[in-house]
Amino acid sequence: MLAIVVGACFLAYRHTPHHEVEMVSVDGEVRAKDPSAIFTMLFGHVVPAPLVAAHGSHGDEGHGDVEHSDDSHSDDSHGDDSHGGESHDDEHGEGAAHGSSAHNGGHGAHAVAPLVAIPLPGFLSAFNGHPDPEKNALVLYNMQIFQLAALLMILVAMSGVPGYLRTGQGGYVTRLMAGFCQWVRDDLVVPAMGKETADKLLPMMMYTFFFILFMNLMGLVPGSVTPTTSLFVTGALALITFILMIAGGVLAQGPVPFFKNLVPDVPLFMWPLMFVIEIAGLIIKPVALMIRLFATITGGHLVVLSFLALVFFFASSFGKGVGTALSPVWVGFAVFIMIIEAFVAMVQAYIFTLLSSLFIGASVHPEH
Repeated sequence: MLAIVVGACFLAYRHTPHHEVEMVSVDGEVRAKDPSAIFTMLFGHVVPAPLVAAHGSHGDEGHGDVEHSDDSHSDDSHGDDSHGGESHDDEHGEGAAHGSSAHNGGHGAHAVAPLVAIPLPGFLSAFNGHPDPEKNALVLYNMQIFQLAALLMILVAMSGVPGYLRTGQGGYVTRLMAGFCQWVRDDLVVPAMGKETADKLLPMMMYTFFFILFMNLMGLVPGSVTPTTSLFVTGALALITFILMIAGGVLAQGPVPFFKNLVPDVPLFMWPLMFVIEIAGLIIKPVALMIRLFATITGGHLVVLSFLALVFFFASSFGKGVGTALSPVWVGFAVFIMIIEAFVAMVQAYIFTLLSSLFIGASVHPEH
């Protein structure tokens, strides 16, 4: 399991475009030209990014497969105005802004070719993820590495659970996972759905719980990416719950009784209004699941990154002395929030699974 986490972090680091801040030299110290850009740069790590060629490949010195045009290195761009005489001296007098930061920024402005780009027909343009707006292709994102890693974590963690339940023998991880499985079954799914429905949907709810749990926990590892900070991921999970709500209710009650039973016993003149409200409620419930998981995990990450950004912000704004003196404060706050985030990562997996079980159970058993 540890190898899966380390491998996922390595692949994400190697194939994710790196974020940079333009640097200048002030009084012999290298500082950010715009200290506030440090926050934007760190916040960029929360946003899913397309996978690109490995850094350092193709002899591009860490910039991956960058698309350079001939015009970008033409005589005009390297003429006397940019490199000659006084302008050249002024730039290097400010700390080689052109030689290092401006050059890096120039590379960052170029389009980076995705590692995998599967062409899409025009009618599937909604799934276009290519950074070039003129192209229409399905690309892989860094968060998908950790989605696959979460699936592998489930397979590895649960591999010994069936044998443990039969024989009572297993290692620490096996016993821990078996306890989690029994807890999810006895305290979350069965009370919310009833035993008959739970027996049918228990594997799905188990998958939901551990999939979210492992994604959230892996997102706390330095160098990782948290898939649940993407609305597409949380939306897909919520969509599964919505489909099970509707399909389960229709199969258990029939199409007409399902929609009829949405509205409790009310006066006839109120029935149309209540029907609209209940239909809206069917949609709002999974939307709330989607937004709650996304907002909670994303918010926690942004708070941690904000405290870490303050270390570099004060160093760039007031000098290394002030930045170093205050860094223990900001790092301490960041560690404190990380501890809370570890708790929130588990709580959010619990809440999503519990509410999904309740919503599906209410659709299948309208009397409750």
